[in-house]
Amino acid sequence: QVQLAESGGGLVQAGGSLRLSCAASGRTYGMGWFRQAPGKEREFVASINRSSAITTYADSVKGRFTISRDNAKNAVYLQMNNLKPEDTAIYFCAAAALDALLSRPSRYDYWGQGTQVTVSS
Repeated sequence: QVQLAESGGGLVQAGGSLRLSCAASGRTYGMGWFRQAPGKEREFVASINRSSAITTYADSVKGRFTISRDNAKNAVYLQMNNLKPEDTAIYFCAAAALDALLSRPSRYDYWGQGTQVTVSS
């Protein structure tokens, strides 16, 4: 059982930046970030494999967000630049038992509680 805890959310103006962190209680493999806005389904944001050799992003965040990880700290990060009001959502980190890039929520085994990101226009 792996427990995940996100931090780093907050209120920021459009064009600003935030860095989200996710601390895991143990060893993790494939990791991902998802987000869910009010009244919408949870959507994929980014994923990274254990070696950090490969990453993948949703088209809506490509070029603005960067996912990274530090296995020594059992942590994964999401650097978010040039934020837009449409990025407003609760952001969740997720861990999979597979060391793979996974974009579907159902493929992940563990989830954090989420952290709120609000971008004002």
